[in-house]
Amino acid sequence: MAGMPGAGKTTLARALEQAGLVRLCPDEEMFRRYGHYGRDFPRGEFRVREAPVLRSAADALRRLLASGRDVVVDHGFWTPEDRAEWKANILEAGGIPMLVYLPVPHEVRWDRIRERNSKSLVDPNSIEFSEDDLLRFAGRFHGPSGAEPHVLYAGSPDLILAELHALRSETPGDQL
Repeated sequence: MAGMPGAGKTTLARALEQAGLVRLCPDEEMFRRYGHYGRDFPRGEFRVREAPVLRSAADALRRLLASGRDVVVDHGFWTPEDRAEWKANILEAGGIPMLVYLPVPHEVRWDRIRERNSKSLVDPNSIEFSEDDLLRFAGRFHGPSGAEPHVLYAGSPDLILAELHALRSETPGDQL
């Protein structure tokens, strides 16, 4: 997936999980390993602590795909370089990559983040941050361009599942 915080990635990933895909969520693993961002470990250390979590998720992705499982990675993949690296991992493991882009206006994302912030002590997917943080993140996020094949998410997990099934039927025997 490609999307900023509050775009709906986890909601979509959980719907795909309910449909049978294995869901990998680096944010939840961050919470499990390190606790609350800004409370249990200092602000500014997120990327350093996230690096081994992403390596573990990439290893799990390759193992799952090699074993025949379909996987959704519940992560934002903010840059073309990140997406290219994960696409290569998927192809190496015999999978078929499909990038889903979730473009959502700032106001909607901030409303969702404000709600999530109130749950940050109990929800591992609710990393608490401010609107200033969200605005700063927007400067680092680079959505897919026309040169980067992707599916635009319009709010229907069923349409994404249909795209997944169509992609699979085009390449029998491979995993997503």
